[in-house]
Amino acid sequence: MEPTTDCPLFGGAFSAILPMGAIDVSDLRPVPDNQEVFCHPVTDQSLIVELLELQAHVRGEAAARYHFEDVGGVQGARAVHVESVQPLSLENLALRGCCQEAWVLSGKQQIAKENQQVAKDVTLHQALLRLPQYQTDLLLTFNQPPPDNRSSLGPENLSPAPWSLGDFEQLVTSLTLHDPNIFGPQ
Repeated sequence: MEPTTDCPLFGGAFSAILPMGAIDVSDLRPVPDNQEVFCHPVTDQSLIVELLELQAHVRGEAAARYHFEDVGGVQGARAVHVESVQPLSLENLALRGCCQEAWVLSGKQQIAKENQQVAKDVTLHQALLRLPQYQTDLLLTFNQPPPDNRSSLGPENLSPAPWSLGDFEQLVTSLTLHDPNIFGPQ
């Protein structure tokens, strides 16, 4: 099994197990305060943890779809397609004590990278953890762009393997709240 690291998030208010080699994007460029973003050292994969305002007007599967489509709009996706939405068992979550509802969505968005005209189909896996007592929707996203056929991914270079759905699942299930004060006065 690939080694992993338990990483503090949001100044230690949360922690989660990240895949080995995950690079904190905030060390490379500015990242909004409500996000933690990590990128793979070789592939274009990324993992994002976002603290969002609770969207109380949508419930259940519709809430997962709402956030997926919202991310598509923010990224300027030319097309969005939901492939599946499934409830996520709360008993598997470290956040089960404060999470009232959880969903996993998989889909594709057609997105052009900055300064590029050609849009690519990016596979997104999202987990939505709803924390209504904190007026928060926690959105975790695993971006899987298509492989760009870089030769650096060859075994002779001992490059880190691309992240898997198992890595994303471990991030989601290990996410732990340490300091509820991150949500402000309750």
